[in-house]
Amino acid sequence: MTRENILSQTISTAVQSESAVYDNVCKKLLANKDILAWIMKSCMEEYEDCSIEEITQKYIEGEPQISDTAVHQDEVLEQSKIKGLNTEDKSITEGTVVYDIRYQSTAPEAGGIIRLIINVEAQNDFYPGYPIIMRSMYYCSRMISAQYGTEFEKSEYDKIKKVYCIFICVNCPKKRKNTINRYSIHEEYLRGDFHEKKERYNLLTSVMICLGDADDPEGTGVLRLLEVLLSPDRSVENKKKILQEEFGIKMTEELEEEAKEMCNLSKGLIDRGRAEERQQAFIKTIQMITNLMASMNWSIKQAMDALGIPEGERAKYTAGLK
Repeated sequence: MTRENILSQTISTAVQSESAVYDNVCKKLLANKDILAWIMKSCMEEYEDCSIEEITQKYIEGEPQISDTAVHQDEVLEQSKIKGLNTEDKSITEGTVVYDIRYQSTAPEAGGIIRLIINVEAQNDFYPGYPIIMRSMYYCSRMISAQYGTEFEKSEYDKIKKVYCIFICVNCPKKRKNTINRYSIHEEYLRGDFHEKKERYNLLTSVMICLGDADDPEGTGVLRLLEVLLSPDRSVENKKKILQEEFGIKMTEELEEEAKEMCNLSKGLIDRGRAEERQQAFIKTIQMITNLMASMNWSIKQAMDALGIPEGERAKYTAGLK
């Protein structure tokens, strides 16, 4: 455990918005091995029969790589001893993709051990202008094509590792709340009864985890875990209590500090959002008063009477019109 974690240094020295810092804290919380183990056991068929302890201690390799860009990259490498995959996927013709969290893991399989490449993405905006599932499939494809030259060369396609892309979505529409959907490749028997070995074609899987609201009775298991972890409304003490008592997650000093930082940032963003809403409402009311005065040839008082503005609030609108 470092005296001052990388997030703390980044907040102190980097120039970035509160929302960007908030996103970074989400990624750091999700990159905790205990959290990743719950996600893997709940969403990946390879770990359904494994315990959380087995996954964290036996299967997750090294430290998950986070897409945070620190001020002193050499210092990050020295302090955190990152051994996971690089989160930047470069291609001359396809551009650059930066993953939130990417790492490798082994998994038990009949007759031996297989290796997987896993990407976890935190998604705050459920409607970014395209279907998120299509972005997830694209990421899966990039993670497979990026293995050329690192995992295999020339025609060694049998060395390709299976990839997972897991999107954790907050602020979901009602119909998607508290749902987990998994998308993968399946064989269809169009003619004859030959069956290919599953591991030869089941090379990419996308998972969509859509969180619900606090204390929603349908939010159980990993859905409740992630809602508690990423909630902007719960206190640090409440998060600690639930994570420890219900999920057996030990609150290290670093994890606790990052949870506290997230709560502080959440409060700041919420307060700022409310202030912006009040400002927008004020501007809209000023516009309506102005329009009524111009179109109806009314006085300020007549316009505010028509809009039903309380006497105690009229002075600020009068001042706003000057």
